[in-house]
Amino acid sequence: MQAKDTFFSRKLTINCGGELFDLSEPKVMGILNVTSDSFFDGGKYNSQNQILSQVNKMISEGCDIIDIGAYSSRPGALNISANDEINRLLPVLEIIRNDFPDIIISVDTFRSQVAKKVIQDYKVDIINDISAGELDEKMFELIAELNVPYIMMHMQGTPQNMQKNPNYVNVVKEVMDYFSSKLQKLKLLGATDVILDPGFGFGKTLDHNYQLLKYLEDFKIFDLPILAGVSRKSMINKVLEINPEEALNGTSVLHTLALLGGANILRVHDVKEAKETIQLVGKFLNAKVDNWHE
Repeated sequence: MQAKDTFFSRKLTINCGGELFDLSEPKVMGILNVTSDSFFDGGKYNSQNQILSQVNKMISEGCDIIDIGAYSSRPGALNISANDEINRLLPVLEIIRNDFPDIIISVDTFRSQVAKKVIQDYKVDIINDISAGELDEKMFELIAELNVPYIMMHMQGTPQNMQKNPNYVNVVKEVMDYFSSKLQKLKLLGATDVILDPGFGFGKTLDHNYQLLKYLEDFKIFDLPILAGVSRKSMINKVLEINPEEALNGTSVLHTLALLGGANILRVHDVKEAKETIQLVGKFLNAKVDNWHE
């Protein structure tokens, strides 16, 4: 696929609960994992006070979207039932909706049953699906029926086996072909608000991750917003030989590269630093000297 410059035609708004949400200026999605075993913050946010404190912190630092996940998708993670996932999510959604009614909420789930419940009962704004409908064939129909923005991520395999032997001839082309096929299906169903996530770390080797990051700009060919989720991931830690707790500086570096490649949403653990990165990259991109090239 040959990328083209479609900056002025890209669809950079999504409809969240009847309000247009503008992504032409990059936004920060703050991660709230309510799992016991996520790779970085598993088990941290299990009480009402911990949840409220973390959400309040993220909002005060400028978070635009809260992404809540109750199913750990780290490599080799334990599979839990849909009922267990719902039982983890609902109390958290209740707390956040009561105390922060205006914040845009995304729920990280690949199950249509879970998605339907949280959209209808808690007016969740966005569904973030790591499997692009692969793990639940009913997901696309639900997204189209309820007309909710949908983050569609590429993953080779499942969370349980995705890192055992990721294999591509050309990872950039194959992920783009995958999105092209999926988008055609969504379009036929009538889904309109789609955000693309190349799926860094999901069924990719270290080299695959950096190849996708280097050619992230090519994904603009789809004229849709792009999400980058690189925060504290192993693509940083393996290169620098550090652990996730030490990976904030590396995260900011990769966020800079993602923004230069056209990312519209950064999915992050550290909101303040991500907002600062967006500010600085924005200043850089807008810098010019009058008449310099005349």
